Amino acid sequence: MSDPRYGQSPITPIDPRPFQDVSGVLSSRLFAWIGDIIILFFLGWLIIVLLGILGIVTFGATWLLIPIATVATALGYAALTIGGSRQATWGMRMAGLKVETANGGRPDGVAAAVHALLFYVAAGTVALWLLDIGCGFVRADRRFGHDLLTGLVVVRG
Repeated sequence: MSDPRYGQSPITPIDPRPFQDVSGVLSSRLFAWIGDIIILFFLGWLIIVLLGILGIVTFGATWLLIPIATVATALGYAALTIGGSRQATWGMRMAGLKVETANGGRPDGVAAAVHALLFYVAAGTVALWLLDIGCGFVRADRRFGHDLLTGLVVVRG
């Protein structure tokens, strides 16, 4: 059922996906996550202290921004580091990991922020977290559930 007006066959072959080294990624992701939690703890407290000081000047108005700022800190951290030139958070750099798109490209900041948001939502409940992490144990490419939803892959850097 090919249409002769288009001048090509109806099925276009897909280019082979570049090799992505995922050996030992699961244990390294745990180490990277612990490192990122420590970094986010200090960044979060820095933001809270700055907003607390600013709240004194604004008679407490900026204290209302503290919950929003802590979430924005975590998502901004992921967007700037994973979406940056090194394609990895500081914890991932310590563990020797980086993030790529499923076809081997570089992720953008929005995909990185959504990737982090989906992970933190899944980590908020035990059942979703186990389902999310369980995907990584049964799949050959070691992709978690939030990796599949965003089209990203964590590989050896």
